[in-house]
Amino acid sequence: MKEKLQVLWRANSKAWVTRQFFIEWMNIVFGASVKKCLIDNGLPLKCVLLLDNAPAHPPDLEDDLLDQFKFIKIVYLPLNTTSTLQPMNQQLIDIAWQGVTKRTLNSAWRKLWPDVVLKREGFEGFEPIEEEIVSIGLSMGLEVDEADVADLIEEYAEELTTEELKELQKISHSGVMMELSSEEEVEPEEKLTSQEISDILGKWQEVSDFVEKSHPEKLSTGRASALFDDRCLIFFRNILKRRQKQTSFDRYLVKVSRSESQESEAKKARR
Repeated sequence: MKEKLQVLWRANSKAWVTRQFFIEWMNIVFGASVKKCLIDNGLPLKCVLLLDNAPAHPPDLEDDLLDQFKFIKIVYLPLNTTSTLQPMNQQLIDIAWQGVTKRTLNSAWRKLWPDVVLKREGFEGFEPIEEEIVSIGLSMGLEVDEADVADLIEEYAEELTTEELKELQKISHSGVMMELSSEEEVEPEEKLTSQEISDILGKWQEVSDFVEKSHPEKLSTGRASALFDDRCLIFFRNILKRRQKQTSFDRYLVKVSRSESQESEAKKARR
């Protein structure tokens, strides 16, 4: 019966796979089923069993294989790679639950317990959009819920009057003028040297690489790092790029000036 079902029913007080269970599974289930599959399909008896490092997978497992299954080669994954390679160790379930909104959980009871489901007034077509906005905000590391989105939509639901539109136009125009004037002013950050900016950017890259490599929550930390880089460090990167362009342009002007002076001296010498 075991061989036909290809399932082993075993019990363990800690729900662990022991070495004894695993060897029994290899010889009764895995080896027999693989050999049958290869023979039925006219394939050579070759097989690689890829295992992670676990107490039930000791290095000498091949010695416990029956002679008829010695064609199976066992290869072990490198140490400390389980959390990277196995999806469940990447906190996929936890990350997925973080994206579930309160309204979604509340709406799940609609058919079973409709009395506890909150009734939403207004156009229901906005609900998926609100949930999508909340999900995007949460994925960016922002603290936002459906109430905030609903208030924002309600605030801008009414049409603006002519006076309000004119006021918005004035505010927009004044904002543009302030931005243009600020660009013309000498920036206080110019006191920073290019070397200081390069050093701090290099340190941030080291921190970012370390977190990406060592932190278990790859997705959330990656988004947080990208958000910090975009909000904070892009400012200093632009300063460095602007200075590099200015340096290249200054060098070009010096080169042109030297070339012109050399030509002028050459003409004088000919005379």
